[in-house]
Formats: sequence, C-alpha cells, structure tokens
Amino acid sequence: MKTTDITTVRLSRELDQKLETYSDLWNTTKSDIVKEALQTYFAGKESETDSWEVGESYFGRYGSGEADMSVTYKKRIKEKLHDKNSR
Repeated sequence: MKTTDITTVRLSRELDQKLETYSDLWNTTKSDIVKEALQTYFAGKESETDSWEVGESYFGRYGSGEADMSVTYKKRIKEKLHDKNSR
C-alpha cells in the first residue's frame, strides 16, 4: 500500500489565484500542478554544475611552472614597475 504525505504551503493570493486558474484551465488538480512543478525544479537543480566542475579541465593547464607565483606577486610587480620606470 502506498502512503502519501501531506505538505502545507503558504502562497500569496496572486500565486494561489494563478494556481487555481491553471488548475481550471487544464482540468487538473492543484496538487498535480505543484507535484509537476517540484519535479521540474528538482531535475533542474540536479543538472546544474558548479563553477569548479565547469573549469576543472582548465585548472593547471596553462601553469607557469613556478610554484610561488601567488606569494611573490607583489615583489614581481614592483620589479616590473622599477624596470619600466628606469628606462
């Protein structure tokens, strides 16, 4: 036997009226519309990728081979500016 849980959701009047309109228009229940909307929402969230996954193939791909670049960047900038101004 299949059990069903009941969930209560507070909706604005505008959203509730839209739900009622679509329910009448498509001759279906509000519950069926909400279930379908939730399934669509969750499917979209599950298929989203985060920024790490999108760029993962590029990380370290174009490295300089210098391991201390993030630590010595201020020093390198000062040297470049000094070289530029000393010309």
